[in-house]
Amino acid sequence: MLLIPCPYCGPRPELEFAYGGEGGIARPADPAALDDDAWGAFLYHRSNPRGMHVERWRHVHGCGRFFNARRDTVTDLFACSWKVGEAAP
Repeated sequence: MLLIPCPYCGPRPELEFAYGGEGGIARPADPAALDDDAWGAFLYHRSNPRGMHVERWRHVHGCGRFFNARRDTVTDLFACSWKVGEAAP
């Protein structure tokens, strides 16, 4: 069982969480000004690196909050997690 470190609740089993996508992606300042191609790129084009990667997670069956985490995509191990709005450790 993979344990995911929720910064609010502590380590919990992976079954309590939902993946929220790549972390650190800024929403466009004026979404209405984007054409379809630019909006599609924002929504769907993500990197898929091998190794350490920043992701967003939600503790669905716990506190219900979103948080950021750094995970190694090769080993599936979490290096750290932090609250949304805080700087990465």
